[in-house]
Amino acid sequence: MIQVAIVGGTGYTGVELLRLLAAHPGVILRAITSRSEAGTPVADMFPNLRGHVDLCFSDPDEADLSACDAVFFATPNGVAMQHAPALVEAGVRVIDLAADFRLRDPAEWERWYGLPHACPGLLAEAVYGLPEVNREAIRQARVIANPGCYPTAVQLAFLPLLEKGLVRPQGLVADCKSGVSGAGRKASVTTLLGEASENFQAYAVAGHRHLPEIRQGLRVATDQPVELTFVPHLTPMIRGIHATCYATLEAGAEDLQALYEQRYADEPFVDVLPAGSHPQTRSVRGANTCRIAVHRPQEGDTVVVLSVIDNLVKGAAGQAVQNLNILFGFDEHAGIDGIALLP
Repeated sequence: MIQVAIVGGTGYTGVELLRLLAAHPGVILRAITSRSEAGTPVADMFPNLRGHVDLCFSDPDEADLSACDAVFFATPNGVAMQHAPALVEAGVRVIDLAADFRLRDPAEWERWYGLPHACPGLLAEAVYGLPEVNREAIRQARVIANPGCYPTAVQLAFLPLLEKGLVRPQGLVADCKSGVSGAGRKASVTTLLGEASENFQAYAVAGHRHLPEIRQGLRVATDQPVELTFVPHLTPMIRGIHATCYATLEAGAEDLQALYEQRYADEPFVDVLPAGSHPQTRSVRGANTCRIAVHRPQEGDTVVVLSVIDNLVKGAAGQAVQNLNILFGFDEHAGIDGIALLP
């Protein structure tokens, strides 16, 4: 058994971590922190956890995080990097669900997130926690940068094509839709029911913070500069991401269905659907699964890959637990083998 803590437990990813870790056979939840809710029973705020999580929220300054084996940060960007060096020095493994350790270049991190990086040395050694690419490095990591939700769906869609050099790394397009929980639990006019319901809109077309993360991950796959147009949209649903990804074939005819089936044959949380399928976001609700379908319309030069995930599970908390399982040698399914909720 290992002892873990969650810093920042009142947001959607924090409560999703609690839901998954409460059922994990190898984990003892030691602490869940929140400055504003210190002393409040977790189950009072999240009644779905009643009978499963008996902890109260604790002040992060009073929680003994250094006694844990691993600490998850489900905090706003810029928080984890302030605390990670001391925890790592104490022998604690850090899994950050925010963006503090995702970008390799501290200057690029400052450009997109608006403040200098607090520990560029630790940034250089952090492992990007996409298991389908970095499983072996994750096993030895001291700091894991949990991927963003959009980057998870988009990278898993494009990776097989780029790894085999079948498509041009220029002119890639990722047209993505997300439920409102992707914006977090903070109060915001744009995510009010009266604003988001019965509405559909693009946002951040000029540049979204997940763009450099996606480009960085795809460049590793192809070892060439990647030109990507990434357009996110807000949809009137709570959970889910649907990524429709377009690329232009460079090579001749290829059995794309076989390519995807072979690439992900040994990946427990990537499900390549039969040829001609159209994955639905509801088919992954609550599950740590990415479902993918690959199409070549009219047998032309354009490849269309459809990729769906639950943004709070495979796009956040579930992937974080998957990384924990790899890191500590648990069965990779531990705590995250639940079946998706339908309807």
